[in-house]
Amino acid sequence: MGLLAILRKLRSNPEKELRLLLLGLDNAGKTTILKALASEDITQVTPTQGFNIKSVQSEGFKLNVWDIGGARKIRPYWRNYFENTDVLIYVVDSADIKRLEETGQELFELLLEDKLRNVPLLVYANKQDISQAVTAAEIAEGLGLHNIKDRDWQIQSCIAIEGKGVKDWNGHAEASKRNEFH
Repeated sequence: MGLLAILRKLRSNPEKELRLLLLGLDNAGKTTILKALASEDITQVTPTQGFNIKSVQSEGFKLNVWDIGGARKIRPYWRNYFENTDVLIYVVDSADIKRLEETGQELFELLLEDKLRNVPLLVYANKQDISQAVTAAEIAEGLGLHNIKDRDWQIQSCIAIEGKGVKDWNGHAEASKRNEFH
């Protein structure tokens, strides 16, 4: 399951490059996930002030991954990157319990955007290695993911700094809704 399941479902043309938009609050682990997807060194990651773009080839897929900074002052500019998005990846810091409401509000607003209508959603519940981290199921509940009816969605536990759950192409997804991913 996980990202590979979503990509397989989208594949209509093996030559087509898929555009993935990677969003979430600052310090959630977006850039670390991007580097893990690209099989790059993740020991030197600095906060993203604007955006990072990587072309990744993995498991037969050509991925164009856009990582947009999540600082509050940058979030209004997210909408400039919505065009032609094939998969929305939203990263949540599972240990930052104080900001779960804020991240939920940002995600809710994204899901209302016309340019992201029907775009599949993958939520990475990152930082599962931290003792105060809540589970992916608790995050799904807190974000109200089970109420999403207009798109396929999935939540995946991960530890980006270890690469766990990020590229687990055959890993177990915590939950999915609407259409089952195969």
